[in-house]
Amino acid sequence: MADLRNNFVGIKSPNPFWLASAPPTDKAYNVERAFKAGWGGVVWKTLGSEGPPVVNVNGPRYGAIWGADRRLLGLNNIELITDRPLQINLQEMKQVKMNWPDRALIASIMVPCVEEEWKAILPLVEETGADGIELNFGCPHGMSERGMGSAVGQVPEYIEMVVRWCKQYSRMPVITKLTPNITDIRNPARAAKRGGTDAVSLINTINSIVSVDLDNFAPVPTVGGKGSHGGYCGPAVKPIALNMVSEIARDPETYGLPISGIGGVTTWRDAAEFLVLGAGNVQVCTAAMTYGFKIVQEMISGLSDWMDEKGHRSLDDITGRAVPNVTDWKYLNLNYVAKAHIDQDACIKCGRCHIACEDTSHQAITSMVNGVRHFEVMEDECVGCNLCVNVCPVENCITMVGLEPGTLDQRTGKIVDPNYANWTTHPNNPMAQVAAE
Repeated sequence: MADLRNNFVGIKSPNPFWLASAPPTDKAYNVERAFKAGWGGVVWKTLGSEGPPVVNVNGPRYGAIWGADRRLLGLNNIELITDRPLQINLQEMKQVKMNWPDRALIASIMVPCVEEEWKAILPLVEETGADGIELNFGCPHGMSERGMGSAVGQVPEYIEMVVRWCKQYSRMPVITKLTPNITDIRNPARAAKRGGTDAVSLINTINSIVSVDLDNFAPVPTVGGKGSHGGYCGPAVKPIALNMVSEIARDPETYGLPISGIGGVTTWRDAAEFLVLGAGNVQVCTAAMTYGFKIVQEMISGLSDWMDEKGHRSLDDITGRAVPNVTDWKYLNLNYVAKAHIDQDACIKCGRCHIACEDTSHQAITSMVNGVRHFEVMEDECVGCNLCVNVCPVENCITMVGLEPGTLDQRTGKIVDPNYANWTTHPNNPMAQVAAE
């Protein structure tokens, strides 16, 4: 059986599945139930400074995006950091860590960007026995208007500064949580590394308004007739998260920096994709809020079964395996040629492939042959775009088949070249022509 034990910057847990800092980790009751269900670790809901707790709205806090089957695809939330007193959180964290010494317990922290504020809270957190701290530089609403959260995460200089304070005043490993609400995720990651961070975690939620109530003309969720932007999370953000994780994993300046992957992890496959793109573990929130804590059991068994099937013995065998295969578009092989192929036995003759190709692509799929409804790829028109694969409702009915080097591409009338060639050397590239001259 595959070994799922996780060692992330010296923080050990029985598996790589942690609950992210969010409502599911707001109190000991939740966290104890999560550990009993099998979660390897939790990041406690974000703590603030001592003094009066923050004030959350006393009404709707979530907006949602659903699929056609009412399956939850994304949540927008306007909740802030914990509204429970700091001392109560600290007491509960200490007791939970004593009860579950084999599980990872991370304290998420967000205080004003003032050295004395960080210097004051760090020893209090350290006394709980927490395994590490996560600096919340990602929250895009409410706290950002107060100069915290993403207001810090969008300024690399601030990130570096605060990370240095935390490394100076604490013995605990520092995980810097990054905001996706930025043009280039590599810049804040580089700043965190310069500051001495032990790891980064990403992505936090995406600034959004998910819908508008067309009866009262206010954003959803609506509080007293008004709405606000909030943080978007859930399965729909996974593609954005995977890209940002891979950008950090392959950037020469941050290569090797440990990453905790966050953003839409709902199944074991989602987790595996984060791991092979460079994440050392994953954090989950929306899936737990949708299906409950026991969903982690499916994640654990699914990841273990897949690793056993593929012969991967431990997480080290898969972590980062896909990173070398992520490249810039300009380096893709322009001599690779593929064509779509329709399995006639599997085809249900719905016609979706034909309509998509005919109306919006390359008119490369028939609808009638000899007066009979029949869908077949015309290789002399197919550019290999694979749109038909993605709109077909039958899995593996349409597949992409690469043409062997030396064979004829009927569309171009050219022989498939076996040599690798990319845009940097293509004759149509003006920069390549300048270089050649």
